[in-house]
Amino acid sequence: MKVVLAGGTGQVGTILDRALTGAGHEVTVLTRRPVRAGHVGWDGVALGKWASVIDGCDVVVNLAGRSVSCRYTAENLRAMMDSRVASARVVGEAIATAVRPPRVWLQMSTATIYAHRFDAANDEATGMVGGTEPGVPGYWEYSVRIARAWERALAEAETPATRKVALRAAMVMSPDRGGVFDVLSRLVRLGLGGPVAGGAQYVSWIHERDFVRAVEFLIAREDMAAPVNLAAPGPLPHRAFMRELRAAWRVPVGLPATRGMAELGALLLRTDTELLLKSRRVTPGRLSGAGFSFIHPEWASAARSLAR
Repeated sequence: MKVVLAGGTGQVGTILDRALTGAGHEVTVLTRRPVRAGHVGWDGVALGKWASVIDGCDVVVNLAGRSVSCRYTAENLRAMMDSRVASARVVGEAIATAVRPPRVWLQMSTATIYAHRFDAANDEATGMVGGTEPGVPGYWEYSVRIARAWERALAEAETPATRKVALRAAMVMSPDRGGVFDVLSRLVRLGLGGPVAGGAQYVSWIHERDFVRAVEFLIAREDMAAPVNLAAPGPLPHRAFMRELRAAWRVPVGLPATRGMAELGALLLRTDTELLLKSRRVTPGRLSGAGFSFIHPEWASAARSLAR
């Protein structure tokens, strides 16, 4: 296949590029900073010469958007919104003007679209979209607004010959440097891998191998469209998540952190506590219903695999 990865130089793009190239597919990466063969420059905003790589390709996967690993200031939240919506819109324009449009467009979205909740899991059919939950920081609503606008840009694109799928992805776990697993593992090895703010909040995740396999599954399944949750079927409370991660690294204890300590740590790391404190209890209803089988459905085995 000819695959175009828009915004494909981040952690998730690197995972897909590595796996798809290794499987023998021809992968072109659209990036603001092309540094090697197979990279094509774009700005993620306006049509340009880069659009020629979409004409005649088989699959487009758009991963572009400002990283969420930052302080959630008004400026950064606006940059998250603008970069996601603009890139989705212009990818849609490139597909719409292609003589030979791709047969499928996989558009990155996020499991953060679902409500902060502890009582029930969110699948695509019965899940509760967030934004109106009581007792959460007001700016969390903006994260949901970003996700909704991201998916709306996909839905509004006039691409009748191209199947469209929104990937509501949980945290993709890989051993790559700088990824979520790497950051949390360093905390564990420093003895800081205890629960945060009591640890009742749910963590949804997916192993990199299952993420790649799910993408390949969705490319092949012509009956799969609309939003799809890319998350392992075993979300678990943060305290249990960290306990299994400590076990994978054979670290017996981890210091717990209060909400205030988490806020201070996030400030020092220039990130935001929403990534730790929002309860994301997400399950893969459509994938499981379509017969997709996870290699790592439970976090304990996934954590051991990644630690190895």
